[in-house]
Amino acid sequence: MSEDRPDVPAELAEAQREHWQRTYGDHPGMYGAEPSGAAVHAAGVFRAAGAHKVLELGAGHGRDALYLAREGFSVLATDFSPAGLEQLRAAAAAQGVAERVTTVVHDVRGPLPLTDASVDAVYAHMLLCMALSTEEIHALVGEVHRVLRPGGTFVYTVRHTGDAHYRVGTGHGDDIWEHGGFAVHFFARDLVDALAGGWHLAEVHAFEEGGLPRRLWRVTQTLPGEAGSAGAGGVLG
Repeated sequence: MSEDRPDVPAELAEAQREHWQRTYGDHPGMYGAEPSGAAVHAAGVFRAAGAHKVLELGAGHGRDALYLAREGFSVLATDFSPAGLEQLRAAAAAQGVAERVTTVVHDVRGPLPLTDASVDAVYAHMLLCMALSTEEIHALVGEVHRVLRPGGTFVYTVRHTGDAHYRVGTGHGDDIWEHGGFAVHFFARDLVDALAGGWHLAEVHAFEEGGLPRRLWRVTQTLPGEAGSAGAGGVLG
């Protein structure tokens, strides 16, 4: 790793995995059943683009994945917490959308478990701003680029350096700060712009969420080319 893009220490990454697993176990459905505003926006964008197959990164217990499924999308929901995904599957069955939801336990530090150009859209609400180094974030966006079809859409949200918790708590370098057990990589605008290289950057929308409130950007970017119809590509075994 380069000096300006240090790797996240393995012990921090593992501690965050354990923290989220414990949190979902102790607080089932902690974010409630209603979708985030970001998911509602993404559904409209995806529908307008003619998307059918959606990959959600960092789905947690599934409030947004379930909403997208209820809106008619076929959703592959990934998270590194088995506890969160267990709650998602149970809720999908209860809501009658289990046939439109697939879950995969996956750590985004590794390659996405999908074939090339196999999904129409990718959605990630506050996943890219977890305890990931800048290098790892660039690699992840490269993977999103790989699995999206030409003309596909990527909607993600991140907390940014204008957030009240930026520089609060324990600093881990690379704009990663840990507060209350949760480590966050706060985004500067130049990181958003760098991640849009090779994409069409359609929107960077500032908004607030939660009681602090958290200050976030909602980013919408698309790949060049025309979106194709669903093909034979899919989840890797």
